[in-house]
Amino acid sequence: MRSLALAVACVLALLGGQSVDASRSAGDETLRVLFVGNSLTATNDLPRIVAALARAGGRSLEARSVTFGGFNLEDHWNAGLARDVLARGDWDVVVMQQGPSALPESQVNLAEWATRFAGAARAAGTSPALLTVWPESYRQEALRDVVASYRNAAREAGATLLPAGAAWQAGWRCRPRLGLYGADGFHPSALGSYTAALVVYGRLFSAPVKGLPGDLGPYGVEVTIGRQTAAVAQWAAAVALGRKPGPFACGR
Repeated sequence: MRSLALAVACVLALLGGQSVDASRSAGDETLRVLFVGNSLTATNDLPRIVAALARAGGRSLEARSVTFGGFNLEDHWNAGLARDVLARGDWDVVVMQQGPSALPESQVNLAEWATRFAGAARAAGTSPALLTVWPESYRQEALRDVVASYRNAAREAGATLLPAGAAWQAGWRCRPRLGLYGADGFHPSALGSYTAALVVYGRLFSAPVKGLPGDLGPYGVEVTIGRQTAAVAQWAAAVALGRKPGPFACGR
């Protein structure tokens, strides 16, 4: 049954699918997710924020991360640890990311190594997913190319797309000064990670993101986003996930 579900997931991903085979509804068993990436995932501990959102939504997510600063997926493949953890872990989903990958040669690299990791994931009975990131603030105009690069790589790899970068894009369309970057202008602020986590949670669980709390302290994570700003992030995540945000426009 698991192999059949994986085959269905691959078809969905190739069609721009909205969820992975391991998606869970409220009350189902724990979703086990391996995150493979770099400091864009490690900053603010994105997996813990996703797990907190899951708890807030009445769901359960168990996460482990293999992240090294500056690593791309080729580096992870050659280092071997991520492949070993993937092969031994009985994971439902592996969420992968590297740098912005907007330049032509970087786009090729992302697609190649995402495809290799996706093959290894399926061999281990795990669904592959690719997390769209964002460029440095000084070249924010490259975000469109980043979004396209990850979308194309996910299609080539047969991986589910987690369009966090597109959610940032939507958030800035709503509020151009939305503080998604941290102090260094590349790594995410708490709000940037929260917005990305909404996308991951919403797609992996096929769950609504509207109405989730901005204060995640009661769910084990010291992240507090004001109600109005959290509403903007949820609107942006819903837009990126291809959902109708309804009459609620730009968090106002």
